[in-house]
Parts: sequence; C-alpha cells; structure tokens
Amino acid sequence: MATAQNIVSFLFLHLVFVLLVSNIGNAKGLRLGYYHKTCPSAESIIKKATYQVISRAPTLAAPLLRMHFHDCFVRGCDGSVLLNSTKTNLAERDAIPNLSLRGFNVIDAIKAEVEEACPGVVSCADILAVAARDSVSMIHGPYWEVPLGRRDGRVSILNQVFAELPAPFANITQLKQMFAAKGLNMKDLAVLSGGHTIGTSHCLGFVNRLYNFTGRGDTDPSLDPNYIVKLRQKCKPGDTTTLVEMDPGSFKTFDEAYFTLVAKRRGLFQSDAALLDDPETKAYVILQSSTKGSTFAEDFAESMVKMGGIGVLTGNQGEIRKHCAFVN
Repeated sequence: MATAQNIVSFLFLHLVFVLLVSNIGNAKGLRLGYYHKTCPSAESIIKKATYQVISRAPTLAAPLLRMHFHDCFVRGCDGSVLLNSTKTNLAERDAIPNLSLRGFNVIDAIKAEVEEACPGVVSCADILAVAARDSVSMIHGPYWEVPLGRRDGRVSILNQVFAELPAPFANITQLKQMFAAKGLNMKDLAVLSGGHTIGTSHCLGFVNRLYNFTGRGDTDPSLDPNYIVKLRQKCKPGDTTTLVEMDPGSFKTFDEAYFTLVAKRRGLFQSDAALLDDPETKAYVILQSSTKGSTFAEDFAESMVKMGGIGVLTGNQGEIRKHCAFVN
C-alpha cells in the first residue's frame, strides 16, 4: 500500500513539474522541442560543441552560466549581452559588470556550427540558454529541459545594466526588489545564488569588505574574521587583477558547498551574506547546508527554467541573428 502511495506521489510531483515547465513555456511563447522540425540537430550540435569546450577548459562553465544570467536580467533573455558596441551605441557587454564575462567566442563558434546546419533558424539567445545548461550538467550539476523559441533582440544599452543587474554589493532589500521585478521569488534568489558554487571573482567584487567597509578602514562584520585574514593574503587594496575562487576547493564542481560557506559567514560577496538577512532565504541556506544539498539540484533546474523565460521575444518579435555579436 505504501509503495503504491509513493508511486502515486512521485507521478503527481512529476506531473506538477511538467505542467510548471509547460506553463512557463506557454505563457512566454517558449516550448520544448521548438526546433524539432526546423533544426532537429540544434541541441545535439550545441551539446557536442559545449562538451568539447568544457572538457578542455572546465572553468568556462561558470562564465557561460553567468553570461546567461546577465543576459536574462537586462532586457530579458534576448541575447542582447552578446552584441558588440557600435560607433553610435555602447552595448551591455562594455558595462563594468560585464567586462569580466568570458565565453563570447564559445557562443560565436557554436552559432557558426548551428548556422552551417540550419541557416537563419536558431537564435543566439537559445544557444546561450542551452550552452549554459549543458556546461552546468557537464561539471556534475543538474540537467534541465530548456523550453526554446527565444528570438534575438536588436537593442543593447550599456546603462541599463546598472539599473537591472543585481550587484555583488547589493543588500537583501535590493536583491528582493530586483528579483521580484523579473518575476522571481525569494526561493529563486537563494537557489540561483547557489550558482556561485562555481567560478571565480576579481578582488574588486569584494575587497571593500576586507579593508574599508564603511569608509573608516574597517571590515564587514558579516564576514568571518578568520576568512578575512585568508582573503587579505590574496587581495591587497586596489588589486584589480587577482582571481579568487568563490567556492574554495570545489570551484570547478557544481555542488551544495556554497550554502555551507554562506552559513559559516564565508560567502564572498555582500549579496551572498545578504541571504542570511531574510528568514526565507536564510532557511533555504540552512536547509541545503545541513542536508548536503538535498533539493538544490532539483530547485536549481526549476529556477533556471523560470529565469530563462524572463522577458523573452517570441513569434515575429526581434530577429534570428546571423552572427551573435551583430544585428542583421
């Protein structure tokens, strides 16, 4: 009897998740298998090309995930972060928070392969969404089905980055507002912050916490003092070049260790520490750190699908770029 109930419960939860993905897809005009007839090899081409890159350089997984995040939070998931600046317009990729993005050449190379197979069919925005998913799954992270059908935007404006992209210096109030503006809730905030389990940061992103937090030569009281000593050994005042692992010891592996660090007050950014300043996000941090990430993989997959539907262009909106760095 118990076994039958368990099976029913599992099937019900699976149905709920499928409906959730379907609703997100339908509501945004995205759907699973979008290129099934027009470019059936699209996802396999992207996966193979991504694998070739990540197998050689696993540290590129974090930048590709970050690039997708930066794309979606500014003007929606429309590939606008991929566009070059022109003589008359400064684009998103030249904004200070995006100067450290890497992997543009990876997306351009994948796009060229997809164009060779199916000219003018698959958007750069979709390629970025799928490559981000594949790169995460290739470093032991979760795999999720990506609803597709995004079109590429024709507009990319540098100044919009500062207004819409959450900064590493953001407090919990700012984070809450910025995520809510994109249709994401507090759980999504905690879950997606877990993406900091992979990757590195320049000292510039957190050095203020180590030396001059309030302008009086002090440190950030929300950061573990013992960790401050270690970070000071790596980052001196004014250091703009040194890279520091966000999740020391496993920054190349997608796991739940980030939440253990945050719970110990060792999150690298103020935005990491801010998760302990709200009851809901704090509870999520404690749950994952105390249960070895019992639901993190599943939650991350779900939140990534939600994030991937932010402000998408579909149907006749936007265009399908021939080259991801330029509008047609």
